[in-house]
Amino acid sequence: LFFFFLDAVSLHIYPNRLQFFEYEAVTFYCEGVDYCEVVHKFRGKVKSCNKTNERTAAGSSCKIKTPYTDDSGEYWYETESGTRSNIINLSVTDGPVILESPAVRVLKEETVALCCRNKIASSNFTADFYKNGYLIHGGSTGKMALQRVSELDEGLYKCNISGAGESPESWLNITGSHQHMSHSSSAATPWIICIILFTALLVAVGLYRFGKGSYWDKDSAVDGTADSFSS
Repeated sequence: LFFFFLDAVSLHIYPNRLQFFEYEAVTFYCEGVDYCEVVHKFRGKVKSCNKTNERTAAGSSCKIKTPYTDDSGEYWYETESGTRSNIINLSVTDGPVILESPAVRVLKEETVALCCRNKIASSNFTADFYKNGYLIHGGSTGKMALQRVSELDEGLYKCNISGAGESPESWLNITGSHQHMSHSSSAATPWIICIILFTALLVAVGLYRFGKGSYWDKDSAVDGTADSFSS
């Protein structure tokens, strides 16, 4: 039952987006630990963390200075007690276009900004945005906003710049509001306390019965011995 008291551990990145061009540095921030040891799903521990680890106000950080396409994939970190952080699914591309979208979950009711970015710096282009393969916003100057998002806004997003190319797809995660999360947490606390108290009571009763049973068994053995001698 003690796992209820473990604080959630969080992994963040800077810049706060899921897609990167090759050779664009990405920094991982591990909250609540002194050593940020990030793990790639298939390649294991990120070796560059051995050289780039730094302490921060909230924990520690490490950096991949020159990521390649092979560095794409899921990342997380674990505490010494085995608690795993959230997962961040990075996409590193050698293509000409990326979509800038939040790397971590977005709260409901917030506004999410999506930006289509051309590797060749230019302000004179138009972009189309897609969700789950369907066009949702066309002919923009490279930016669009999702207002007051909900679970319905979750999905795979990508963008296309006319004459340049298409970005990879990235999943947008939406989670509950601050009020909902804090309410759920506070509502769960009394139940956790009740469960722990009930468990402690069961253990105490069990120990009492075990001790009482052992006592009476001992007396019975003594009485039986006395009876045999008197006979």
